[in-house]
Amino acid sequence: MPPNPIKTPLLVWYDGGCPLCRREIALMRRLDRRDAIQFVDVASGDDVSCPLDRDALLARFHASEDGRLLSGAAAFAAMWRAIPLLRPLGLAARAPVVLAGLEAAYRVFLKVRPRLQALARKAG
Repeated sequence: MPPNPIKTPLLVWYDGGCPLCRREIALMRRLDRRDAIQFVDVASGDDVSCPLDRDALLARFHASEDGRLLSGAAAFAAMWRAIPLLRPLGLAARAPVVLAGLEAAYRVFLKVRPRLQALARKAG
C-alpha cells in the first residue's frame, strides 16, 4: 500500500479584532492537538495569502481546505473536520441539507454579531 500523501494544514482566516472570534479560535487552538490548522489573524494585516480582499475576509469566516476556498458554515465544517473531537460534526455538514441549515444559522449570527461583539467587549 502506498504511503498517504502529506496533507497541508487547513488554513483558517479569522478576525482577531473580534472578541467572539478570538474566543472561538482560542478554543479551536486548544482542541487542535495535531496542529492540523494554520490560523491567520486578518485584523493584524500580516497575511496576503488569501485571494480575497481584507474586507471580504473580515465579513465572513473563511478557510482553505485542500486548495478550495470555503466561507461561512462550510469553512466552520472544514475546521471541525480537522479536529478529531469535532470531526463527526464536520462530516455531517457534508450533507447538503445539514450544510444549508448551518449556513442559515450562520447568516442569522452575522446579523446579531455586532451586538454580541459589543456585549463581549463589555464583559471582557
